[in-house]
Parts: sequence; C-alpha cells; structure tokens
Amino acid sequence: MRGDAIDWQQPWLLPLRAVGAPIEAAVRGGASVAMACQAAVFGRGANPYAAPPSSVDAAAAVREPVALPPPALPQFVPASDLPEGQAYEAFIARSGCLPTRDNRHDFFNALMWLHRPALKRRLNILQASEIDRYGIQRQRGPVRDALTLFDENGAVLHAPSPLVEALRRRDWHGLFVTQRALWADANLALFGHALLEKLCQPRKALTAHVLVCGPLDPPDPRDPQAADPLLMSADDWAAKPFLPLPVLGVPGWWPANEAPGFYDDAAVFRLLPDASFAR
Repeated sequence: MRGDAIDWQQPWLLPLRAVGAPIEAAVRGGASVAMACQAAVFGRGANPYAAPPSSVDAAAAVREPVALPPPALPQFVPASDLPEGQAYEAFIARSGCLPTRDNRHDFFNALMWLHRPALKRRLNILQASEIDRYGIQRQRGPVRDALTLFDENGAVLHAPSPLVEALRRRDWHGLFVTQRALWADANLALFGHALLEKLCQPRKALTAHVLVCGPLDPPDPRDPQAADPLLMSADDWAAKPFLPLPVLGVPGWWPANEAPGFYDDAAVFRLLPDASFAR
C-alpha cells in the first residue's frame, strides 16, 4: 500500500483509528490488506465465514425496507479470487467474500466493512438485488448509481435542526459561522471509502454526499426528512436524498476554516440558484 503513513489524528479518522491503525501497521510490515483485515476479524473472536445474506433477503429488499439479522463480517480475500466476468457486488452477496486489492482505496473499503458492517451489508444486498433483476448494464441505473455514490463518497450527519436547515438551503455562512457553536452537538461520520482515501491529501474542495439522519440515532421520528440508511428501500436510494457538504468546512476539522473569508470561496461553497442570504 503506497503513500505516506495515514494520519489517524485527523478528526474524520479518529472513529476508525482503533481498528484501522493496527491494520495499516500490519500492511506496512508486509501483510496484504486482505490478510491484515482477516487477522483483525479473528482478533475480534468473530466468524469470518458466517453465511452471506441469502437470496431471499436480497429479493425482499428490492423495494421495501426489511429487518436484517445481525451482520456477518465478510471473509477478506485477494482481489484475484473474484472470478472473471463475475459482478463484484453479486460475488460478495453470494460468497460472503470481499475481494481486496493492496491499495489505499480497498483498504478503506475493508475498514468500513469492519466499522459499519450492517450498513455495508445493507448496501450490498440492494446492489445484488438490482443485479439479479437487471443484470450488468452499460449504466448502473438509478438505484445502483445512488448506492455506489454513497458507498464511495457518502457521510451520515446527525445535527441540530438549525444546522440541517442551513445545509438544505446551502446557507454556508449560517451553517459554519452564525451557527458555529451548534457543531458541538453534531456528529458527521464519513462513510465513503473513496472520500477517506482522498482525504489522505486534504483539499478544500473535497465534498461529501451527506445523508441527514436527524439529531438522534435512531432518527427523530418527528422529522419526516430524516433518514435511516438501514431501513431505506431501493426507491428511497434512487431519489438520491443527499446534500453536498465540503467536509473541511466543519469546525474543528481543518485549521484553515478559522480564517476570515474561508467560506467566501464560491467555487467550493456554492449557493443554490438565485439564493442569497443576509449576513
């Protein structure tokens, strides 16, 4: 796995550090990513060979949310174990194995399977369901496109209502300046493994596709716009219920956002068409 050592002190990586740092150390010591992740699974006392989601699970998940059994961690295997011509997501659902390359992209994907197995499994079930229904097309289709977008670049936000409303209106000054103190009561959890990979070299413009889950976990039932990604149906995902959030604007996540004018960069903090806000 090439590149400098990962800085696990970055705020967006702190929730992943306890699992991720030892795996990175093992890889830098000569283990493959798959081997290091598999060792981490055994270290938890979990069964890496637990049965994958059944075809019944997948079929039931196509259009309506379903209650899932406790998630089974995949068996981490070399990328060469993926049979030629076999769809990646379908192979995971069928075999319970996660083909894993020795690069940073697959490292963060495997790490997220360890960190958020229920959500990763839910996305995989829906992906496999769509492949069963429609096969592999030149274009993924709205459901698979949304699932892939979130899997690669997504984040989950629990935040007080004023922050959520400011984000929905792209009121960046309100979100990050006027209401800055409210971020102490918010939690932004990055999920997308491609986004985590890109943040190894932070750039101001890096933006997450955020799913708003309301101020509570589980989401506040009084908020009809709050989502629970574990219960979202295929149709829910197809609507792409995401909001764009430049993650390095989050207070405490990047020293530069303390400077006056940081949020005035319209190329990054874009307003909705015809939107204007009094400051």
